Amino acid sequence: MVITGWDSGVKLLKSEVEQAEYEGFIVPQELKEEINSLHGTFDANNECKIIELTEKLKNLPRDPDFKYVQPNDLEGIKKERPAGPRQLKMNYSDAELLDRLHGAWTGRAAGCALGKPVEGLGMGGRKELGLNGRKAIRLYLKNRGHWPLDYYFSGKESKDQIKLGCEKSWRENIKFMEPDDDIHYSIIGLKVLEEKGPDFKWDDVAKTWNSSLPYYAICTAETQAILNFNIKTPRIRSAGQSTYTTPEFTRRFNNPYREWIGAQIRADGWAYACAGNPELSAEFAWRDAHWTHTANGIYGEMFLAAMIAASFVESDPHKIVEIGLSEIPKNCRLAEGVREALKWIKQCKDFESFMEKLEARYSAMSPVHTVNNALIVVMSLFYGKMNPDKSICISVMGALDTDCNGASTGSIVGAAAGKKKFGGKLAPALNDTIKPLVFGFQETTMKELAERTLAVHKKVKKYFEER
Repeated sequence: MVITGWDSGVKLLKSEVEQAEYEGFIVPQELKEEINSLHGTFDANNECKIIELTEKLKNLPRDPDFKYVQPNDLEGIKKERPAGPRQLKMNYSDAELLDRLHGAWTGRAAGCALGKPVEGLGMGGRKELGLNGRKAIRLYLKNRGHWPLDYYFSGKESKDQIKLGCEKSWRENIKFMEPDDDIHYSIIGLKVLEEKGPDFKWDDVAKTWNSSLPYYAICTAETQAILNFNIKTPRIRSAGQSTYTTPEFTRRFNNPYREWIGAQIRADGWAYACAGNPELSAEFAWRDAHWTHTANGIYGEMFLAAMIAASFVESDPHKIVEIGLSEIPKNCRLAEGVREALKWIKQCKDFESFMEKLEARYSAMSPVHTVNNALIVVMSLFYGKMNPDKSICISVMGALDTDCNGASTGSIVGAAAGKKKFGGKLAPALNDTIKPLVFGFQETTMKELAERTLAVHKKVKKYFEER
């Protein structure tokens, strides 16, 4: 059996070395050299060696200087989190809450659509010109007279010869939110809660992916986790036995992406259903995250879920971020990064000077990691002053995983503003329409999604009150 998934077996193995060191394990130099010597193309010739080296990476010594406390289980996480409000007072009428839910769905779609065309540019930059993602995006916009960003990207040709993807999301063409995993997962959250209710389990999420998403619509950690789930889940199920696997297996086996951004972008559907209740929102996010991710990968989804749930009540970015921090371990890498980012915000006059600090601090980190991207979302709320269009545009100009960060920022500012006060130019271009690849939702409106979310929210609220 040739081991693959999101990438080839050799590349998965090499990525595992980076992940193991990030988790505080010591990888011997001779083991690194042996792994780096493998041929990257012909996996079949390396198969036995890949299996052998994978086993060696499972038995590494822990670095005694590793200072973080990062549990994966919910009770362990709760024991390590700081004090927090857990639940906020929210006394909206159905119409008022519907408006905020509509704003949240609108913000998520607008931010995602804005960032889609420059996702590759934001992560990769233009190395031949010595430009990182942020500087490449700035060059692109300046050459077209569109700096600073205030509307969707143009596909207009220029002397820089930079070409964008996702033509349906260019300003010349945009009419709706095109398919994207950031939107798909928000809809999956809604669908799981509609079909399974607030007592949903982690494997309900996995099964919903199987029945609702094309395999090619998922990436990195999600690709690995659903593969792991399926190789131990029979298509024809025995009575009382639906799967023979556990989250410990699905999140770890051949999954070096377990602290990347994949879970963080799945927070929104749970948060909308738990509006005003950051603790329950974080719990739902944990149920969703812990079978695909570990540690900071889990915390990223819990942090965003708590912030989004809080933004239905709070509009002060300081309070929103502190509420997010209150639902994750105080001594984890993500919390450390957020606290440092809050200090940078006080020191830096604009988002670009902030990003210079972030880029220096996390220069070796993957552009699709949880931590660095979460900090872009945080800073966008402050420099954008919670204005929907401005905050979303800043998150995309900050680069890295642009569509993910635009969407997450959009959820927060959209929920805080509501649809009626959303304002700006981004929302009208989408015509309130989303055309995802989630089966049963191939074309829908943000208003319809908000209405269905309101119905789910009522069920969740009753569940929480009776628990």
